Amino acid sequence: MNNFFVYILFSESLNRFYTGLTTLKVEERLENHLHKKYAGSNFTQKANDWTLFHSIKCKSFSQARNIELHVKRMKSSTYIKNLKLYPELQQKLLDQYKST
Repeated sequence: MNNFFVYILFSESLNRFYTGLTTLKVEERLENHLHKKYAGSNFTQKANDWTLFHSIKCKSFSQARNIELHVKRMKSSTYIKNLKLYPELQQKLLDQYKST
């Protein structure tokens, strides 16, 4: 069974969040970003101080993708901080994008 995660990284030097999805362990994905294993145009190449801010375990790729896109569409660091602060907000997203 595959694991699907939406992960949110934070860079202190950029004061920015990065949201992505993965089937890897989120710690492994973070290491890949830190070691610049992704394409040169990847946004995470701009900093070396990414830390894992939050992750959400999903039941399917489609659920993870929909949640990732939802978070990105919000374009709000406050929303991302609240997602971590209030577990019910995360649960609401998991319910909203429940796999069919």
